[in-house]
Amino acid sequence: MQVSGQKIVVLGTGGTIAGTAADAADNIGYKAAQVGVRDLLASIPAFGRAGGGTVEAEQVAQVDSKDMDFDIWRQLACRCQHHLDSPSVQGVVITHGTDTLEETAWFLQEVLHCAKPVVLTSAMRPASALTPDGPQNLMDAVALALAPDVCGVFAVAAGEVHGARLVQKVHPYRVNAFASGDGGPMGWMEEGSVRWAPNIAVAQVSNGRIAMNVIANSIPAPRVEIILSHAGATGNLVDALVRDGVQGLVVACTGNGTIHHALEGALLRAQSAGVKVVRATRCSEGQVLPKPGDLFGDSQGLSPVKARISLMLDLLAGS
Repeated sequence: MQVSGQKIVVLGTGGTIAGTAADAADNIGYKAAQVGVRDLLASIPAFGRAGGGTVEAEQVAQVDSKDMDFDIWRQLACRCQHHLDSPSVQGVVITHGTDTLEETAWFLQEVLHCAKPVVLTSAMRPASALTPDGPQNLMDAVALALAPDVCGVFAVAAGEVHGARLVQKVHPYRVNAFASGDGGPMGWMEEGSVRWAPNIAVAQVSNGRIAMNVIANSIPAPRVEIILSHAGATGNLVDALVRDGVQGLVVACTGNGTIHHALEGALLRAQSAGVKVVRATRCSEGQVLPKPGDLFGDSQGLSPVKARISLMLDLLAGS
């Protein structure tokens, strides 16, 4: 792998890509976030042979991504922005766990001010596995960060390139665990180069939803929870959350934004009490199509977990 004269910064946050197990044949009984990002890079010979430039590593966090939170997002966004603002940095790569990668990707797409690539990558097998997938994913991520005319936030895994808006984890075990619903992958990594899908806009310039100093100094983050509409749903949880001071609610609705009548009543009470309510569909593909007379706003195609992030940022900007 030939790295250009400019620098690629790899930010580590932990995850399965940095996980280890006592038995190399064990791909599920591992402990995540055990190997530092510098050691991950050092274990890949291709980076040791890179010439004409540098790949620099920095540990931002070391967590199982199921435990990702706003404080780590804040730190990660600040470090990304710091490096993106440097003329010597061509792009940023982030090693991350798969469980919440789609949420982190969307958060960064929403808050960063950049015209350079930010590429998240991950693994479904730990670093100690007989055939780990992390090293190839990391090499592909760096290759995408080096590709010309690329900007915005992407996810790379199993040879596929996904955009921050649509990427979702869709499988709990297989190596190709990510998909982008109706849109499909934006492209594919092939022997160190990216092949874009037809009619794909590779420049996804991020101008940031709110100023980075607001992100850096916001303590605590607005509280937004996700509620699932399902057969037999009640409004008890909504009422309890309102009493507990929730500021926003995202409803993972059935079908085209439909909500069980008992839950809908509680959401209307919450909305009257000043809680912001947004609908998203729990369907894995497609999006809610709004219609006249809708009682709640919709997520404009975002999944429930990504709609939660955007609602948090809306509330943060409003505060």
